Amino acid sequence: MLLSVLLQATGAPGPKEEVNLSILDLLMKGGFVMYPIFLLLFLALYLFFERYAVISRAGKVERSLLVSVTQHLQAGNVNAAQAMLAASPTMVARIYEKGVNRLGSPISEIQSGMESQAKVAVATMEKNLSILSAVAALAPMFGFLGTIFGMIVVFSKLSIADNLDIGDISDGIYVKMVTSAAGLIVGIIAHILYIWLSARIDRALLRLEVAANEFLDFLYKPS
Repeated sequence: MLLSVLLQATGAPGPKEEVNLSILDLLMKGGFVMYPIFLLLFLALYLFFERYAVISRAGKVERSLLVSVTQHLQAGNVNAAQAMLAASPTMVARIYEKGVNRLGSPISEIQSGMESQAKVAVATMEKNLSILSAVAALAPMFGFLGTIFGMIVVFSKLSIADNLDIGDISDGIYVKMVTSAAGLIVGIIAHILYIWLSARIDRALLRLEVAANEFLDFLYKPS
């Protein structure tokens, strides 16, 4: 109270009113550079959920499928085994199917065919994953670009005016800080999602490899 009276008596400016900004208002102060950053965020989230669904389906291994197929093969009913595998949409069924279709060939050819089908499974699960990695790299770069634009705004205002207070250059500072933070956050999110999906792929491939080895063990087993 006393400070306010003294400021009024001396003609000095009083304290500024506190300004409360919402998260959306704060983000919008980042300027046009925020639009590509938002786009990269939505792209990262879309790729994550799309890849998650694909990897979950591809890595699904049904123990009952192997049991049923081996039972049909032991009974000499190859056509029933092929029909059962063709009806299954899983990647492990495609691997089994490749082996069943080559029955009668040397075991090395059967194994080679199953390995080639496993490579198809890998390619299916890793599809578009490189785009997610690119998002993790591009988002901080757009944040840095926003930093450059923000500094250009600050220095341009400094060059055309002699006396400036912090309010006059706050727009440029907002652009600099908001875009830098947003770009880093989106980059970190995309990188974490990429690492998590890569780990899911590794676990899915391990399950497929175990399932393929069990099927080969059945074929190797002497009659």
